[in-house]
Parts: sequence; structure tokens; C-alpha cells
Amino acid sequence: MEGGCLCGSIRYRLTGKPFAADYCHCSNCRKQSGSVVVAWMDFKSEQVEWLSAKPSYYQSSEHVERGFCSQCGSTLTFGDSRYKEFTTLTIASLDDANLVKPTYHIHTKDQVSWLTIKDNCKRYLQSVSD
Repeated sequence: MEGGCLCGSIRYRLTGKPFAADYCHCSNCRKQSGSVVVAWMDFKSEQVEWLSAKPSYYQSSEHVERGFCSQCGSTLTFGDSRYKEFTTLTIASLDDANLVKPTYHIHTKDQVSWLTIKDNCKRYLQSVSD
């Protein structure tokens, strides 16, 4: 699988399938992406190969860095300094976003009230590890 940002400055290739995929409803993801929910996919860091430029990063909280394209602003990555062996990418940044389907929702306590999602995915009030 391959993907990248809107303008094409940043491109990546994935050498395996994600070990997890989720919808995040937290307020930080909403503000960073400009969307009411973000779909993420998790990989071992060695499965992510940057083919061109790498993302710019913003530290959004004590342990979290969020990666984006400094040219077009596309949201690309989420990284937790406590889990450096993992890289989280937005599913929407894939060339074919149909290839990965989230299986659970996190931070549903922050979900906007007017959004209705009818699926059979498990829901967590916070993150899976909280």
C-alpha cells in the first residue's frame, strides 16, 4: 500500500498490513484534522518507508507528536513517545482508503452529539489503553 499528502510532497510505502485501525473522536484529532472524526491505522515503525519528504511535527501534548505536510497541511501521522516502535497514519492518506477499515472507536465520550455512526465496531470512552 502507498499513500501521501494532498500536494504529493510526502509519499510513503507500507510493507505490511496494519495491526489495528480505529476511529478517533478526541478533540485534539478534531482540531488538528478539521474533521469530526479521524480514521487511523497502526503499524510497526519499520513497516513505514518514507519515499520522499517526511512530515513536519507538532507536539500536541506531553507524549504526542502529530505529523503533517508543511506544504499543504495534510494530517498524516500520530506518534506517542512512549511507543516509538509504532507509527500511526491516517487511513484517508492512503491512495486507496478502501484498503483499511477501522474496527473500533476511541474517545467516544468526546464524539460530537449530532454525528450518528451505525456500525458494529466496539466503542471505548477513552483510548483502548486508558
